[in-house]
Amino acid sequence: MAQIEHTAFDIGDADKMRILEELLDERGEGSIIIFGRTKHGVNKLARRLQASGYPVAALQGNLSQNARDRVMEDFRSGQIPILVATNVAARGLDIKDMPVVINYDMALTADIHLHRIGRTGRAGGKGIAWTLCTPYERHRTAAIEERQDTPLSWQTPAPASPTQKPLTAGMVTLIIDGGRQDKVRPGDLLGALTGDAGLTADAIGKIDIYATRAYVAINRRSADHALRALSAGKIKGRRFRVRKLA
Repeated sequence: MAQIEHTAFDIGDADKMRILEELLDERGEGSIIIFGRTKHGVNKLARRLQASGYPVAALQGNLSQNARDRVMEDFRSGQIPILVATNVAARGLDIKDMPVVINYDMALTADIHLHRIGRTGRAGGKGIAWTLCTPYERHRTAAIEERQDTPLSWQTPAPASPTQKPLTAGMVTLIIDGGRQDKVRPGDLLGALTGDAGLTADAIGKIDIYATRAYVAINRRSADHALRALSAGKIKGRRFRVRKLA
């Protein structure tokens, strides 16, 4: 698996969410799968990320086939660029552009782990796999290294700064059906929200711009007002469809 750059992060269990969000903040273009171990855990993690303003959907075995198809359609199209999934997503998914795979919970076996990270670095391309490893999971890494016949590359992230602000909670993600192809920039959305919409800067979180869509995190208290203002107003002189991330 030489085409996959695989890094394991030696972390405490209490740091998992902080490290995950730091890694997501470093993400580039393309889709990301975050693997969890259980259906409940995947749903909980997806809700926490959505509350922090990330454009996320969950894929797990309790979903109906129609619901799974909708999630995968949104994921493949880039409408939802981050998928939190159980191992049901580790096999049989035809996803061409998958630059990054993240193991939020380590797989129970080395074979499942390799199937997971095999979602990236396909067709001769290069991929990145990030594995968050707590002390309780460290014993599983020896089998992974033996199975892939190469040692893992380890990193120990810096601890949280005592002055670091707590993670922003209670955010809602708005989807704007306009992106780089429409010459929409983060500053255009920020200007529309702080200008005509009258929001303060601290009510606005992450802004992500993709080819045909943009995502902006808004404080929950201001989300409905922002939705109405963006829907009624113009961005770059044009009206775009705006909706909440379900």
